[in-house]
Amino acid sequence: MKQVAPYKPKYKVRIVTAASLFDGHDAAINIMRRIIQSTGVEVIHLGHDRSVEEVVNTAIQEDANAIALTSYQGGHNEYFKYMYDLLKEKGAEHIKIFGGGGGVILPEEIKELMDYGITRIYSPDDGRALGLQGMINDLVQQSDYAIGDTLGNEGDMLPTKNSKAIARVISSAENFPEVAKATLDKIHIKNAASKTPVLGITGTGGAGKSSLVDELVRRFLIDFPEKTIGLVSVDPSKRKTGGALLGDRIRMNAINNSRVYMRSLATRQSNLALSKYVNEAIEVLKAAEYDLIILETSGIGQSDTEIMEHSDVALYVMTPEFGAATQLEKIDMLDFADLVAINKFDKRGSLDALRDVKKQYMRNNNLWDVHQDDLSVYGTIASQFNDPGMNTLYKAIMDKLVEKTDSDLKSTFEISQEMSEKIFVIPPSRTRYLSEIAESNRAYDKTANTQVEVAQKLYGIYKTIGSVANVSLIEDEKSFIGKLGLNEDAVFAEAKNDKGNVIPTEGGTTDEESQRDLLKLLIKEFDRVKLNLDPYNWEVITGWDEKVNKYKNPIYSFKVRDKEIKIETHSESLSHLQIPRIALPKYQAWGDLLRWSLQENVPGEFPYTSGLYPFKRTGEDPARMFAGEGGPERTNRRFHYVSAGLPAKRLSTAFDSVTLYGNDPDLRPDIYGKIGNAGVSICCLDDAKKLYSGFDLANVMTSVSMTINGPAPMLLGFFMNAAIDQQCEFYIKENGLEKEVEAKIAKIYKGKERPSYNGELPEGNNGLGLMLLGVTGNQVLPADVYAEIKKNTIAQVRGTVQADILKEDQAQNTCIFSTEFALRLMGDVQEYFIENNVRNFYSVSISGYHIAEAGANPITQLALTLSNGFTYVEYYLSRGMDINKFGPNLSFFFSNGIDPEYAVIGRVARKIWAKAMKHKYGANARAQMLKYHIQTSGRSLHAQEIDFNDIRTTLQALYAIYDNCNSLHTNAYDEAITTPTEESVRRAMAIQLIINKELGLNKNENPIQGSFIIEELTDLVEDAVLQEFDRITERGGVLGAMETMYQRSKIQEESLYYETLKHNGKFPIIGVNTFLSSKGSPTVIPAEVIRATEEEKQFQIKTLANLHEANDTTALLKDLQQRAINNENIFDALMEVCKVCSLGEITSSLFEVGGQYRRNM
Repeated sequence: MKQVAPYKPKYKVRIVTAASLFDGHDAAINIMRRIIQSTGVEVIHLGHDRSVEEVVNTAIQEDANAIALTSYQGGHNEYFKYMYDLLKEKGAEHIKIFGGGGGVILPEEIKELMDYGITRIYSPDDGRALGLQGMINDLVQQSDYAIGDTLGNEGDMLPTKNSKAIARVISSAENFPEVAKATLDKIHIKNAASKTPVLGITGTGGAGKSSLVDELVRRFLIDFPEKTIGLVSVDPSKRKTGGALLGDRIRMNAINNSRVYMRSLATRQSNLALSKYVNEAIEVLKAAEYDLIILETSGIGQSDTEIMEHSDVALYVMTPEFGAATQLEKIDMLDFADLVAINKFDKRGSLDALRDVKKQYMRNNNLWDVHQDDLSVYGTIASQFNDPGMNTLYKAIMDKLVEKTDSDLKSTFEISQEMSEKIFVIPPSRTRYLSEIAESNRAYDKTANTQVEVAQKLYGIYKTIGSVANVSLIEDEKSFIGKLGLNEDAVFAEAKNDKGNVIPTEGGTTDEESQRDLLKLLIKEFDRVKLNLDPYNWEVITGWDEKVNKYKNPIYSFKVRDKEIKIETHSESLSHLQIPRIALPKYQAWGDLLRWSLQENVPGEFPYTSGLYPFKRTGEDPARMFAGEGGPERTNRRFHYVSAGLPAKRLSTAFDSVTLYGNDPDLRPDIYGKIGNAGVSICCLDDAKKLYSGFDLANVMTSVSMTINGPAPMLLGFFMNAAIDQQCEFYIKENGLEKEVEAKIAKIYKGKERPSYNGELPEGNNGLGLMLLGVTGNQVLPADVYAEIKKNTIAQVRGTVQADILKEDQAQNTCIFSTEFALRLMGDVQEYFIENNVRNFYSVSISGYHIAEAGANPITQLALTLSNGFTYVEYYLSRGMDINKFGPNLSFFFSNGIDPEYAVIGRVARKIWAKAMKHKYGANARAQMLKYHIQTSGRSLHAQEIDFNDIRTTLQALYAIYDNCNSLHTNAYDEAITTPTEESVRRAMAIQLIINKELGLNKNENPIQGSFIIEELTDLVEDAVLQEFDRITERGGVLGAMETMYQRSKIQEESLYYETLKHNGKFPIIGVNTFLSSKGSPTVIPAEVIRATEEEKQFQIKTLANLHEANDTTALLKDLQQRAINNENIFDALMEVCKVCSLGEITSSLFEVGGQYRRNM
């Protein structure tokens, strides 16, 4: 495809870019905004998960020409229309709207949206025809019009704080100074008497100014509930293209508030830290009568002090990494700044940096008589939850503003005395943990190899002894072997001369004497070499025959908790052959046997390469039933449909994006459109009760997995309470208390509407879980009875909640809480599990699936996922938890593509995990077992020739089942273009049922063991993963690497590599870029897209309204916030809060105290 030249805009074009959701869209909008920038546009980038209101407010405050969005299936129609309506309502219909969203926005929807007033929605075919630059040229050309070339009465409207008027006056001053002159003259006269203080903030690039400003604004809004604040933020323009990335807004959460106005300016001259229009912008905000103005400059080097001309109080922000202390003498701002913040105070050497900066500040300002502690230099960690250093800095700034400008901003903010100290997730002394694991595992392999050498030598000597002793029968040879070594007496009892007579122990012919001496010499050599063999390994060798026989016998018996379990070791084929369930190698040589036992072994024995349990459970296939759409009732019906007739109920739940982001259902169109689309809508305990009704959640054959991350602790609280109340229901029925309980509930709901199941119960749903809708067991049963039921239930429930926040920040991006806060929540859940004996539920499902879906190759998926897993191990250990107690609560979830490495991804994961847990961490056998759950790859579901997707899924399922996965979810072939239908879900489940029930080779449970290529691939992948561990260690461990976006960049590079090869045809994909149909294999348009109905959405909103009406939750939520601030166990509180609060209430109350995620580029 020939290179398209970028369009050159005539005017200064400003475009707001954002993503309405997450997943690949975060990466997609990033690629787009880069190209838009390089086309000479000033881009205000907002990142993912933005509400329409945030985008519209930004576009108006920034006086943008256009908005460019990526939006995802479910809610895009409402989202775009609402944006158009809101712009119109706010008098900004001149702002154009552009969008794209992959193949999930249907052609007729594109037409409908463009007819409605959306300027352009680009389809995948547009992308193929125009190319990326071509699309962007079209977008920029249509957005290239003048802004601020005329002014009306905007100047008079400023005191009303009308965003549009403020923005337009600033634009006019910037773009058409002559047009704005009269208005600005008036403003200057008015401002002569203005007392509004200006806080100027400058500092080095990447010091974290934006995050720090955001934290200041958050504290200001809490501190002064009536006051307003205006922000002007300056970023550099690119000299080459004229474009600019105005990236400060993306870091800020607190500014989405009616009392805050923010304007981003580009310098428009590449060598300065400030734009020449900054002064006018400040004057405009003063005329608008804001109570405080903050001016933030672009990141600069050492020289610039220009900010002093515009501010009353100046803050200089730097990091501890400024090089040698002499560098401080060159920083001009240390002469002028009223306050200095050393941000990122968790970096190495921060205390030394603080000392050096204080000394320099003291010299520069001649403050020789001021005590070190009283100097205005502060250590801060703006990214840390409720950072004490930030609290101190905020108070100092407000005091300085009052002192210097006599403004009426006397702060009542309470601060604690402690210094800003990082609450480390991983203690600094432990950041080498991944390399330590790699070293430990390599040491195991090295020892294994030397032991194998020794064993092979011993076998050679042993066979030589047999030969010299003229022993022909293997059985006789085997009698030489004793528990402790070679049995000398047995050797001489069997040794024969050439004539076949036993040689005497003394005397005899010369030949017999030499034969005897040689045998003695060999026995002595055997004993000498055996000194180098680990006694455990000698036991492996001597016990081999017994092991082989255990699997050859028709019945294999073993004990579990004093109970003998008997399992048939063979199955009979239609041809009446006995097919072994476990096949063992036919090796004779001890070295080969030992290598196999140390690196492979039978299923159920260390290092668990071929599986965790001696045999697969009979009567429980690894199939998972996947559902999630509409309201809880619809998904409940789907669960009953797909699990009908199957003994084990493994329910996999997908949630809609409203739930994934911790929001409540709402009539607001950008929320309303997403309710129940591409997942189920769950906002409270009653929803969870309905969702899983008719399934006994405490039954050993039921397990539930919930694919949710940010709000995982809340959903887990809903689930646990639903399970407890089901068991309360059993108790009520067993004790004949129905009437009494019904009367209690009627009394509670007197004059209020009680929640109900919407519609008929599906076949197979006996109504379990619905008796206590609207109440919880503790309201209707005695406290001691309820406590006993709760204790037993939570110890029995099985399943997992995804909760893996590390991979979210690296790949998928459904983060709602900051990484540090989310990790703390995860630790709280695990601690609660240990204290309350929750043994069968996984507190986290460490996921590689989403890493692979974002584009990572199999080795990167495996390496990043395992490194994340070990990070949780280190974090939980640092919180004082016992590895044997939390180890079994961790599980892993991988994507299985079609690459060669996917044939061994499970066995390598089990092997690395087991070796590290045993030898590095000293964990017991239960904690050494890595649970390997699989979902077939979503990335290999193509929107062309969708029928072929089932072929790929079948091959991936085969990989997973042959590799002994613990559970498997097979994707439906039509998921590439729509929400799966009942028919496609049945077909997907049939794939694995056919493999499990019909495929003859699968009657054997270790079919890939012993294959040369599998062994070679296992070694290659294991080595590649350990090398990646070392690379992550070089970057400061997983969290250190995340700070520099190592994982995210790596995933995006690999994604682009695959897409390039797919695009140019070097990587053949059947029905996509080769073997096309006579019609050219076009993208398949779905006949219908399953979406939530109006009735379902309204019912969810009504459920929520009734919940809020029935319960006053203020005190509960206040208590939750206090526990968060005081570092107490939040999940303990959530178990109670989740009984009556909705998901959105809980999320926003935790946001209020500062737990919110801060987006980045």
